[in-house]
Amino acid sequence: MSGAPVSSGFRTSVRQPVPSADVTRVTVVQSSADVPLDRFAGWWSEAVLTIVRADLGEAVPELREVGDGLVVLGGHMNAYDDEAAPWLPALRTLLAQAAAAGIPTLGVCLGAQLLAVATGGHVQVAAPPGPEAGLVDLWWRPEAASDALVGPLVAGLPGAGDRKVSAQPTLHSDAVVDLPPGAVWLASSNQYPYQAFRVGSAWGLQFHPEASATTLRDWATWDGTVDTEAILAAYAAREDELVATGAVLAGAFLDVVREAAEASVSA
Repeated sequence: MSGAPVSSGFRTSVRQPVPSADVTRVTVVQSSADVPLDRFAGWWSEAVLTIVRADLGEAVPELREVGDGLVVLGGHMNAYDDEAAPWLPALRTLLAQAAAAGIPTLGVCLGAQLLAVATGGHVQVAAPPGPEAGLVDLWWRPEAASDALVGPLVAGLPGAGDRKVSAQPTLHSDAVVDLPPGAVWLASSNQYPYQAFRVGSAWGLQFHPEASATTLRDWATWDGTVDTEAILAAYAAREDELVATGAVLAGAFLDVVREAAEASVSA
């Protein structure tokens, strides 16, 4: 996968509002130069985002340094590729700690796979069904309706129970094949079952709600095996819907982060 790069350093915030107890602080770990925040940057413009460029050698933070929430983005490596990406062991440890400590955490694509592995699940590299690319229809399970992150999205969809469906952008070949013990399964696609799940205070999304058309074009070009023009045509036909549902998910995550931070202060 790939996208337009975002340049930032560890402890350098995307936005610097006047310090306040009400400021939401989220740490974002980026593992590939061309797999950035993309639309998340705009949707989370009211938060202070600290981007950790692990791919540039910046240290994965300790749990106490994360702030109110944690986001782990996608990347070109696989979830077990410690030799090519030596920061992955520390990142898996951080994900496991955050999920257990009640820190709202979001893992996207590789981030979801790292979360699964870190908490006792299993990922298959180059899974036999092959690449899942472009727009994928997600079938939301009944458990999704009451979920703090995806529930607001599911509530706005037609249908009932496990018949609720929405489309999301994706591009991956590796896949979660066993959920962590105690995880809540939230969504599936026709090709891969574990498209969304929750474990502790962490969510894993195999798809990319943040992906713009530019990012999708870059990913498809980098991959070289998919029909780029077909993917972009499908995206353009449903772009308003995709932006709207992505914004709902992004807003719901910030709501969860804020609520957890307020609960921590009042405890």
